Amino acid sequence: MAITIVAAKTEPICVSSIAKKILKANSEYKLHSRTHVALPPVEAASSRRHVISCSSTALVAILTFNCGLAPLPVQAEDMSNGQDEKEEGVIGAIKSLFDPNEKTKSGKVLPKAYLKSARELVKTLRESLKEDPKDIANFRRNADSAKESIRDYLSNWRGQKTVAGEESYVELEKAIRSLASFYSKAGPSAPLPEEVKSEILNDLDTAEKFL
Repeated sequence: MAITIVAAKTEPICVSSIAKKILKANSEYKLHSRTHVALPPVEAASSRRHVISCSSTALVAILTFNCGLAPLPVQAEDMSNGQDEKEEGVIGAIKSLFDPNEKTKSGKVLPKAYLKSARELVKTLRESLKEDPKDIANFRRNADSAKESIRDYLSNWRGQKTVAGEESYVELEKAIRSLASFYSKAGPSAPLPEEVKSEILNDLDTAEKFL
């Protein structure tokens, strides 16, 4: 009988204590849930702005990534212009091949054949004059080349009205005349004096400036 009474008094106390703990835990859970789920209006607005900002940033990133495709028309136009310039360059080169004239260093337009002959004359005659007479083999070789260039030049261009008034023509005539005048007086095997040699080289240098 005594055991029954003690049990009856003890059981309500245990049930009441457990119930309070459950109610307290449930109350804390609801409060915790409201705190983390239900955002205040300011925080919600801030969150929406953050989402919009992120979306805008993503859109800008996509556009930036794809912007390399946007300038394609401009690049195509640039490539087209470059192609046109190349074609014009090729056409110009072809025309130049068939053009009988050529622009000189001084800006004048003269026959290509004349310029080629005159340049060759300047080159070979200069080499001949600068060659050491003691080196007999090279001296004769260069002298023969110079004679051939002089012969070719005179046979094709001496007295030609198209070039007779040109500075290069006048200077080359002076150089040839000086050389011929010396050898006609001193003989074909006479050594050329330094004074005459220097004068002829100066004439060649002046002629070259106009070729």
